[in-house]
Amino acid sequence: MNYPITLNNGVSMPTVGYGVFQSAPEETAVAVETALKAGYRHIDTSAGYGNEREVGEGIRRSGIDRDDVFIETKVWVSDYGYDETLHAFEKSAAKLGVSQIDLLILHQPMPQHFERTLNAYRALEQLLADGKVRSIGVSNFMPHHLAALRAQTEIIPAVNQVELHPYFTQSAVQRANAEHGILTQAWSPIGGITFYPGWGENRKSVLEDETIGRIAAEHGKTPAQVMLRWHLQQGRSVIPKSTNAQRIAQNIDVFDFALVDDDLNVINALDRGVRGGPDPDAVDPSTWKLEIPEA
Repeated sequence: MNYPITLNNGVSMPTVGYGVFQSAPEETAVAVETALKAGYRHIDTSAGYGNEREVGEGIRRSGIDRDDVFIETKVWVSDYGYDETLHAFEKSAAKLGVSQIDLLILHQPMPQHFERTLNAYRALEQLLADGKVRSIGVSNFMPHHLAALRAQTEIIPAVNQVELHPYFTQSAVQRANAEHGILTQAWSPIGGITFYPGWGENRKSVLEDETIGRIAAEHGKTPAQVMLRWHLQQGRSVIPKSTNAQRIAQNIDVFDFALVDDDLNVINALDRGVRGGPDPDAVDPSTWKLEIPEA
């Protein structure tokens, strides 16, 4: 059972989603179909991943009714701006093969060009008012980005999707989200981003952490399952990714055990405060030259 969580606008979302970051288009449809047949009902993608079309194909192949699948996708920065973001919705919806998107979020805060970010978010507000999306949110927003957004827009984001795993817990972001009633959603929830291409060297995988391995052995679970359970018991949503059918199934098999307080505290103490992916304040994603094609 993939228990749902209620977002701040009353929309229900399954807590465990299936992520397709870095999934090659030729693998994505099969992987999404496999995930849905394993029990997932929440799929997370992005225009920037280049596989929205295959996500839609996988959903259709699964035979699961569209109304039973929660679809989350992201607007890339090259489509920021009011009219541009309205059109970004049309592109994503057409590729996914749907008329309505359950959760549409901005992929980056892009503080170097924040007026474009604000106009993009205002477009999300309009899409929500028009019923084209059911909920809206952001990704990679730090507390000061959230504060600037809140000061100049009307609707509180439902979700803030950020890098979050035992080696990088982002406590300040979690507090800011909680203060605004924003759900913290973890990308790289089991720490795979510690090997994000081009961002650091000689990093140890969280999956190989001895403490997590010990807790996993005590519960008869995998390290990944322990980390996912750690997130869920602290009220976060998670979007693990894998294209391996066995691991896809394992990553949603996390509702039949519970970590004790000592387990949670020990895992919390593993935080190193070191980001594995790009710092949203230190890089300008508009320089990455990623343009989103038409549907």
